Amino acid sequence: MIIQKPKGTKDLLPEETYQWQEVENKIKKVLESYCYKEIRVPVFEHTELFQRGVGETTDVVQKEMYTFDDKGGRSITLRPEGTAGVVRAYLENGMASKPSPVKLWYNMAMYRYENVQKGRFREFHQTGAELIGTSSYLADVEIILMAIQIFKKLAIPNITLTINSIGCPTCRAKYQEVLREFFSQNIGQYCETCKTRFEKNPMRILDCKEKKCRTLNIGAPRMIDYLCEECKEHFENVKNTLTALDVDYEIDTNIVRGLDYYTKTVFEFIDNTSGLTVLGGGRYDGLVEEFGGQPTPAIGFAIGMERLIEMYCENHKNLIESIPDIYILSMEHESIEAIRLAEILRKEGIIVEKDILQRSFKAQMRYADKIKAKFLLVIGETEIRNHKAKIKNMQTGDEIEVSLEKDEIIQNICH
Repeated sequence: MIIQKPKGTKDLLPEETYQWQEVENKIKKVLESYCYKEIRVPVFEHTELFQRGVGETTDVVQKEMYTFDDKGGRSITLRPEGTAGVVRAYLENGMASKPSPVKLWYNMAMYRYENVQKGRFREFHQTGAELIGTSSYLADVEIILMAIQIFKKLAIPNITLTINSIGCPTCRAKYQEVLREFFSQNIGQYCETCKTRFEKNPMRILDCKEKKCRTLNIGAPRMIDYLCEECKEHFENVKNTLTALDVDYEIDTNIVRGLDYYTKTVFEFIDNTSGLTVLGGGRYDGLVEEFGGQPTPAIGFAIGMERLIEMYCENHKNLIESIPDIYILSMEHESIEAIRLAEILRKEGIIVEKDILQRSFKAQMRYADKIKAKFLLVIGETEIRNHKAKIKNMQTGDEIEVSLEKDEIIQNICH
């Protein structure tokens, strides 16, 4: 019996990975154009990192983390999101001493034990960006603009930017009181998880996915109405700057994001076709301090890559995977010369395929056709003796005689 992959995981086969590579490369170019540099952090961390950073009352920590004790008895968790690990690395490696702001990006697999459905897996991938070291509203604007450029670079239409402010600890304290008063009227009807959040963190009730809880939440007070003067001014500056730059956005007061570290500006990019969030982020001005560093403001976002790839492929039906530039056909006696020529061309960046199964002439011809090689070059005893061969265009059938010099071959297959 064949062992199958665990539920909630997916094999990315060669027919799909080229799509991922194309999208990843385009995103990388956008991020690097804004001077962001890649960081890679461990796939697992001490569980405390996510409990303190993500928040003990969040769905992620309460229900979804893959947590286990290692052989030393330490509690370890597979990363459910990227920001906590990046901030830990920022502090542990002394990056706070680097010139501010520090701009980082990552592309990593994440792990959450949740219901498997279309576009949602237990092992999933996120590309994220973190901007650490500035409290200016201009940072909020830059990171939103960078997200917009990613969708433009990928030519993905029908995306709506929604923004909100969830304030700071100062103005949130008053809001929490008002929320408790609202929830207390029907707290007995909420799910058990929401009941536990009532005292610890009532804002998390707004993020509950249970249908009955979402219905009970209708008419709940809005955080945006309780912002302190500093948070209000910050949000107004963000909105006014986006408007001045002709950026379309909508205010969505229901955005609270699913992680506790968020403060002030939060935002989501919604796929209008499915209504699902494909990119989300916001400020997390208290997280560096929570992890033992000096008070350091920061902002970031993460993109759900599975959902993004699906959208990209829907909008680009004619994606072409990498195929051989040339197939070198030879029989066993001429294989040494064929290998030598193939290696010379590969060093020049040409994608070359040749026979390594000792197949017949006809079988090689069929194989070259199946793998959709652009050109075919036959090396036999006569070609080696004359140092000339014919290159066949596999699409048009046209043939041209060339010398076996790399420059002439490259010129005729790359024109």
